Amino acid sequence: MSNYKQPTLFQSLIPICVLIGLLVVNVLQVFGNDALDGANQLALLIAATVGGIIALTNGMDFEKVMEGVNSSINSAMSAIIILLLIGALAGTWMLSGVVPAMIYYGLDILNPKIFLFATCTICSIVSMATGSSWSTVATVGIALLGIGKALGIGEPIIAGAIISGAYFGDKMSPLSDTTNLAPAMAGTDLFTHVKYMTYTTIPSILITLIIFLIIGLFYTAEAQGSQVEELQTAIASKFNVTPWLFVVPVVVISLILFKVPAIPALFFGSLLGGAFAILFQGQLINELFADSNVFKSSYKAVVNSMTTEVSIVTQNELVNELLSSGGMKGMLNTIWLILCAMIFGGVMEVSGMLKRITKSIIGLAKTDGSLIATTTASCIVFNVTASDQYLAIVVPGKMFAEEFKERNLHPKVLSRTLEDSGTVTSALVPWNTCGAYHTGVLGVATGDYFMYSFFNIISPIMTVIFGYFNIKIARINESKQKK
Repeated sequence: MSNYKQPTLFQSLIPICVLIGLLVVNVLQVFGNDALDGANQLALLIAATVGGIIALTNGMDFEKVMEGVNSSINSAMSAIIILLLIGALAGTWMLSGVVPAMIYYGLDILNPKIFLFATCTICSIVSMATGSSWSTVATVGIALLGIGKALGIGEPIIAGAIISGAYFGDKMSPLSDTTNLAPAMAGTDLFTHVKYMTYTTIPSILITLIIFLIIGLFYTAEAQGSQVEELQTAIASKFNVTPWLFVVPVVVISLILFKVPAIPALFFGSLLGGAFAILFQGQLINELFADSNVFKSSYKAVVNSMTTEVSIVTQNELVNELLSSGGMKGMLNTIWLILCAMIFGGVMEVSGMLKRITKSIIGLAKTDGSLIATTTASCIVFNVTASDQYLAIVVPGKMFAEEFKERNLHPKVLSRTLEDSGTVTSALVPWNTCGAYHTGVLGVATGDYFMYSFFNIISPIMTVIFGYFNIKIARINESKQKK
């Protein structure tokens, strides 16, 4: 290492340019929405290889490069374990009827006089329950779009309400992959991240709901709720829907409030969901895993829901899409992406390339507020150029993590900034995987619903405002003193 020549800015940008180029080809030219099934992971590995070659050319030992890769992967191990447990939890909560009950009662909020407000609220509830903005938009979102059209409300503003709610829930749900990815990149834990996000996210969604409430007052037609009733009927035909099911999330939330670590809390929540499935959904278990031995069928149902795909089939196609879970297996693709991203980040970090790029950017950020604004802008730029929300979180997260620490800013400030800007703005870019997906599902162009996706627009602005005015900006020393 004594003979290692530090990379120039030009050399440091080469792997980034290779990565962006491959991602653009994958998303826009070849694979489209399927780019996350492996093409983007390979792009990360190729870009990491290019970075490794540059490091070796500059005199770094191969063993040192691998040490950086191993260190980077190790830093994400807790997040990977949590993702597996979230897959298990999502599966048992689906089988037990916890998630379907949330959807069922959430649909009752719908009121024709406040349709846009209710649409945003319902999508928030469903997305919080499922941890997925995509499945929320593709299921309840489509139904709400049809109802809104029947009311004579414009499709773009309905789509804006759907996407605003879906991304609020996705952003705040512990079940969401991006909500797990952001703290992993910043160096904090999941529940600290979620709690800290409330400072910027709650004001953002409240402003959004007020805007939709005001706009909604101009529409006075009566809603045609048959589609909502069909959804509820389909759910009730398969599940024993009862308020008692909410005991499961209440217990898990209580464990979190009592500061039980995420891994045991999520694992217990998964097991509790399995127990409630046996207690309340015996008929469904018998239908899915028929066996003369009740213990065997119950055991198989719970294990399958935690590990592999479980699909509940009804007469409603929209409900069928919503009532499915991939268990731990369904999280493997995201874990694969995280591992490849950490390999890329590890090479860029150990080689000094990330530090060289960051130094050039940070030179423009003289204050903490401008650092947060620069991070926000970087996330948005990566959403536009890399066409992927995961990369918009991973790369800026690795780039700015050390600088935040050097300025005594707690890692949760970085993780919040990454989510406030990286996650939500992905839906506003037509060629981003998220923007392309929502356009395809809803049939509304990104450019049309862009101006009505108030939550997605307000969130990055809110985090910059908090940064410049020093509102709820946590310091590392302050955290240590409180302990």
